[in-house]
Formats: sequence, structure tokens, C-alpha cells
Amino acid sequence: MLKKGIQILYTAWCAIWFVGIMIALSPFTVIPRLISHKLDKFSYFFARVWVFLFSMISFIHFKTHNRKLIQRGQPYIFTINHTSFLDAPAIPRAIPVPLKGLGKKELAKIPLFGFIASSFAVWVDRTSEESRKKSVQKLVKNLNRGLSIMVAPEGTRNNTDEPLLPFYNGPFRLAIETGTPIMPLIIHDAKRLMPKGQLGLKPGVIHNYFLSPISTQNMTQEDLPALKAQVYEMMKSKIIELDEKNKR
Repeated sequence: MLKKGIQILYTAWCAIWFVGIMIALSPFTVIPRLISHKLDKFSYFFARVWVFLFSMISFIHFKTHNRKLIQRGQPYIFTINHTSFLDAPAIPRAIPVPLKGLGKKELAKIPLFGFIASSFAVWVDRTSEESRKKSVQKLVKNLNRGLSIMVAPEGTRNNTDEPLLPFYNGPFRLAIETGTPIMPLIIHDAKRLMPKGQLGLKPGVIHNYFLSPISTQNMTQEDLPALKAQVYEMMKSKIIELDEKNKR
């Protein structure tokens, strides 16, 4: 009972600081977006500051591996695994370059958070074909401006015991159409610090692993199934490897 009470207090502490820092830095993340998309780097910098401060206060730390694989000036389509709400702060801590993420429209309705997150997200209603088309058009525009894209190809949070859910075609079709390389990113241990079905948090370290980028130059849509399978197997194998290490 005592342990549960401490966890509740700790979770409340983290939530208060997460929201408090978000509000304090919101002018620096939102206003630049309203002025010009050329200030995206400025907004993204303060998003990273937000997560850094939250990390220091919450004792939830993020360690990134293989960041040197990222080539500055080269936009990527980052594909992530999605297992926890803690994936959200893990992303800006791991990825050093400005980006836009594809997100479910339901997140945009969260008071304040949705408005601020709109600086870094393209919202989509997966039940609407028109919404999906518009979101793809926005993502293409961002890629053409040199911004990277972040997509969770599973489409939703993985609450199963499987390493990954099946992938959607969208990010791989987009990568082929635009000739943008895919950079897989594994977010590991987020589920351990915030288990499925629980709102309680635990302090600890979340590890982010970049995997080797995959070029899509000269690919056609006929290559889509093979590309999707390649990324899926790369990410699945790494997750299984990391899970096995944790068991030792």
C-alpha cells in the first residue's frame, strides 16, 4: 500500500511539472509557428528544452544510441515503435533535427496539449480518406521544405505482448514517392516505466536506438511490400534482442 501511495504521489509530481514546463515554454514553441514555418527549428529547440527539463525533474532519463547515423541536412522518415505515452517525450530527446509527426486527430482535442503539439504534428482522421489524403499532402510539403517526418507505422499503441503490430503502408508509400530514406527508431523500456493499463510512472532510463537508414532512391510502388517487410524485421529483431538483454 505504501509503495502504491508513493507511486501515485510521484506520478502526480511528474504530471504537474510536465504540464507546468509545457505552459511556461509554450510561447517559444507556438508563436514561432504562427509567424513563419522558417522558425520551425526555433520551436523544436524549445520542445527539446521542455523534455530535457522534465527529464531532470522526473528522474526519467533518455539515452540515445547511434545518433551519428543521422546526416544533418538530410530529411528522413523516422519510423518508431509505440508502446507508451512516454514515447512522446522520448522522440524530441532522441531526434536532434526538426520534424513533424503524424498523429491521430483525437490527440489534437486534448486541452492545451493538442494546441501546443500542433506545432509539431500533422493530424489525421484514419477513418476519413479525405483526411488521409490531406495529411499526406502536408507531409510531402514538409519533406520538400527539408523537415523530417516521424510516423508510428503500427498506427496505434501496441498493448500486446508481441514486439510489433502489423505495419500500415502509408509511410513506406510516402518514402518511395518522395525518395526519402527511412530511419527506424526503437524506443525501448518506455513500457516498463509506464506499463500498459496503468497511469502510474516509475523513474528510470528509456533507451532510444537508431537503426541504419534505408535508401528508397529508384524504388517504385512495386517495392513497397519488400520495403515494409525489411523495416518491420529490422525493428522486430532489435526489440527482441533488447528484450532478451533485459531478462539476463
